[in-house]
Amino acid sequence: MSRQVRVELQPLGETFEVEAGTPLQDVLFAHGVEFPCGGRGLCKGCRVKVLQGSLPSTPEQERVLGRTGIDEGWRLSCQNSADENLTLEVAQWEATILGDHSKFNFTPREGLGVAIDLGTTTLVAQLLDLRTARVMAVRSALNPQARHGADIMSRIDFAVARGGHRELEQLIRARLGRLVSELISAAKVRADDLRHVVIVGNTVMHHLFCGASLEPLSRSPFETDQDGLRRFRANELGWNVGGNPAIRFLPCLGSFVGSDILAGILTARIHESEELVGLVDLGTNGEIVIGNRERMVCASTAAGPAFEGARISMGMRASTGAISEVHAEAGVLRCHVIGNGVARGICGSGLVDAAAAALELGLLRESGRLADERGHLSLRDSVVLTQTDIRELQLAKGAIAAGIRIVLKQFSAEPSALKRLHLAGAFGNYLNLASARRIGLINFPEEIIQPAGNSALLGAKLALFTHHDDDGSYRQIRERIAHHSPNEDASFQDLYVEHMGFPAFAT
Repeated sequence: MSRQVRVELQPLGETFEVEAGTPLQDVLFAHGVEFPCGGRGLCKGCRVKVLQGSLPSTPEQERVLGRTGIDEGWRLSCQNSADENLTLEVAQWEATILGDHSKFNFTPREGLGVAIDLGTTTLVAQLLDLRTARVMAVRSALNPQARHGADIMSRIDFAVARGGHRELEQLIRARLGRLVSELISAAKVRADDLRHVVIVGNTVMHHLFCGASLEPLSRSPFETDQDGLRRFRANELGWNVGGNPAIRFLPCLGSFVGSDILAGILTARIHESEELVGLVDLGTNGEIVIGNRERMVCASTAAGPAFEGARISMGMRASTGAISEVHAEAGVLRCHVIGNGVARGICGSGLVDAAAAALELGLLRESGRLADERGHLSLRDSVVLTQTDIRELQLAKGAIAAGIRIVLKQFSAEPSALKRLHLAGAFGNYLNLASARRIGLINFPEEIIQPAGNSALLGAKLALFTHHDDDGSYRQIRERIAHHSPNEDASFQDLYVEHMGFPAFAT
């Protein structure tokens, strides 16, 4: 009787079973993996990273991938077979994970430091020389918790309803510990010189890493009293890092407004501004903060995961095979595919572009109804958008637009009062601003909108060089920030409905 083994491919999460001993080339091609050299082991095109299980190395593979690549777990899939259960990261499907190489003012400190942006989907860490602020090494990875749900509400459900909190905590602590070790190895520095680690993330990531209960966030009114600054030592987390560095997870600002937004405030210097400025992170929760040096108001809206490609029928992350850009040309839709190959799906930036271009061509009405009686919009190859996909986009963009108006209302201000609007995160960085304005997602003049890059990571780096309020809690800044819940505002639902439709013409 033949023995079956399971193969899981990341980051798409495809899983299938094959007979033990089946050459990987025979099965991966059917799942979209290309073999540029025909499977002869002459290029790196089909390389995979072993996340779970093992694949043997050979001198031929080391010659192509290098010793470092082999040590990091990379293998040539065309030279291996599936002999046991495997979880593989496919290089061809790698998504661009937004790092940061910004210059900033700092006060030199002794030793080394690590800044970490702990995202729901991706992780990125940088090792810095604290005397010069020079980035010495960078590492990124997928959040291993994603196997238990792509969005934060799925993680909360797994943690609270299914008793998986401890598992999620162990997964992320272990993965970040490995990232720190990888940084030290890559930079070829002494582990004992690592003195400080700063981590930022949303409230759920904060709680899952720190061991705080998620139960209060699983039900209305979605409050928590365990979201402050948390301190650890490496040995407490099970990290095998010499020097036993101090780890700080920066404090959150309220339910579903995490320390990644606090880091964004530091990056955009909202707390120092005389003018009214804002920062918006266009993710699943649509975190918003608006204010100046006198006071700030933050909020979170349940935008849903449409901007990340989730809940879209052919949605995917911004990786190889994703339609990332769409524009109208000569009366038809033209699409750009990441990797310039066959389109396999569409990511968030492509979704916004597609809606804007369809509005321009009359393929989509202002109500959100598709003009095609079949209820779908053909993009490229086999990729289409359905009527349900358009509704998901409307829900997401309506929540963001309404949330911004609700926060502005706390200042008795109209949108014209805002002097700068920073868009944080990868989606905000790659978003076509003209398309965002065309669909009514961001109703501000383009000249005041500034992509902020990975403001969370930059803010974590800034925190490596300061002990604000002597304890690193940023208490004086946080005391000027009020958390507002849009859902409790009587006008939110009316604004939400108002902003779900598409503008009749470009604003």
